Amino acid sequence: MHLKKICFEITAELSGLRVDKALSAHPDLGTRSRVQHLIEKGFVKLNNKIVKASEKVFLGQVYEIEITESPKESSLQKLDLPLDILFEDKDLIVVNKPSGLVVHPAAGHQNDTLVNALLQHSENLSMKFGDDRPGIVHRLDKETSGTLVVAKNDFTHDHLAKQFQNRTTHRIYWAVALGHAIKGSYKIQSYISRHPIHRQRMCSVRDSKNQIIREHQDLFSRGKWAVTEAWPIHHGHQMTSFKLKLQTGRTHQIRVHLSEMGFPLLGDSVYGAESKQKSLPGELQKKIKNFPRFFLHAAELGFIHPKTEEKMIFCADWPVAEKKFLNENGFYFEFSKI
Repeated sequence: MHLKKICFEITAELSGLRVDKALSAHPDLGTRSRVQHLIEKGFVKLNNKIVKASEKVFLGQVYEIEITESPKESSLQKLDLPLDILFEDKDLIVVNKPSGLVVHPAAGHQNDTLVNALLQHSENLSMKFGDDRPGIVHRLDKETSGTLVVAKNDFTHDHLAKQFQNRTTHRIYWAVALGHAIKGSYKIQSYISRHPIHRQRMCSVRDSKNQIIREHQDLFSRGKWAVTEAWPIHHGHQMTSFKLKLQTGRTHQIRVHLSEMGFPLLGDSVYGAESKQKSLPGELQKKIKNFPRFFLHAAELGFIHPKTEEKMIFCADWPVAEKKFLNENGFYFEFSKI
């Protein structure tokens, strides 16, 4: 991996901002999400000390950033795994990710991820985040199925990342959760951060009275602002199907927001589904155990094509086995009329 060092001096107009936001003003860094990734990797330093994304910058400070110069190929292994490609051209790929597939290499998953399969499929992937995440603009949880866009070059990567950052993408999810949600429209908002005790989980930040903070606050640094719109669709067997729209894309956002409303996703043991599933009919419980996933699906993805500037919308239905199970239990989903 070839690294290039950038020295970036903080100007008056950037003084007082968070490190990740200030450094994203540099043309070679491009997006806040990329800066955050570099910070997490320890590639951003001030006075030879690794910084945190939430720190404030001040006039005259000089930050040193190491970035990967676009290598010709990744050091990762290729994986011969058939992909469900919804669209592909010279700039991007839209894939229908199956449940059970991790998006990019991480602990315990070095050579069996979507990235490894993409390297087998295409020799041209963006290296904007370095050679361990080629092409990856956004992520889906391992158990989540559905639509995901991959960049083939850095221009496309930057353009798409900014659309996600500016919340101009169209993202619709389908879900089935435990509990009976009253029909209507819900707007769920909170600051999401790592759970203080259960480190594999995320949670909404609470105030001194243990109430979830639902109002946006300027310069709040204890979590990331998250907004989810939710519409209950059908009910059956103490379960509710939902259509959900993401305004932001935080880690485990839908899982956290629904579980904290009292509606954990069907099959999501991390966020409290197991205890609620015990109240379901016995035969239904047995069927659910056949699915090693929670029921969340990225059904629709829309964005502006970085090169053609065409508005593009992609849709993917539930996997066959899950759709059969849902239909048998009275849950039907329809794509948006766009």
